[in-house]
Amino acid sequence: MSDLDHRVGVREINLVVRNLRLTKVTEENIDGLIAEIDRMFGLDEVSFNRKEQSIHLAYDATNLDLDGIENVIRNHGADIHNDWWTRTKDSYYKFCDQNVKDNFTHEPWSCHKSPPNSSKRKR
Repeated sequence: MSDLDHRVGVREINLVVRNLRLTKVTEENIDGLIAEIDRMFGLDEVSFNRKEQSIHLAYDATNLDLDGIENVIRNHGADIHNDWWTRTKDSYYKFCDQNVKDNFTHEPWSCHKSPPNSSKRKR
């Protein structure tokens, strides 16, 4: 796939996929919740599995983070499930998202590269 196969604000190299279980999800709040998340910049895909009560997200981690998505979920009256596995995945996802964001802004460095403003000797 290329960057053109995704929504605006999503680059293939920064794309992450997340699955989280939710609680307090009702028929009244799920449609609004999904619609608001779907309008967020940097989101590529969102869906909700009603049987498993889990949300599936694909987004660019440099433009969007899990904390912002969780705020939208809580604003609609739902919440992230409070079991051990979901809390562990949530923490791991946030750690990985921060790494993607940090690596995106990192300037590569090499000790084999000549320093700036230096000239090579010609033989």
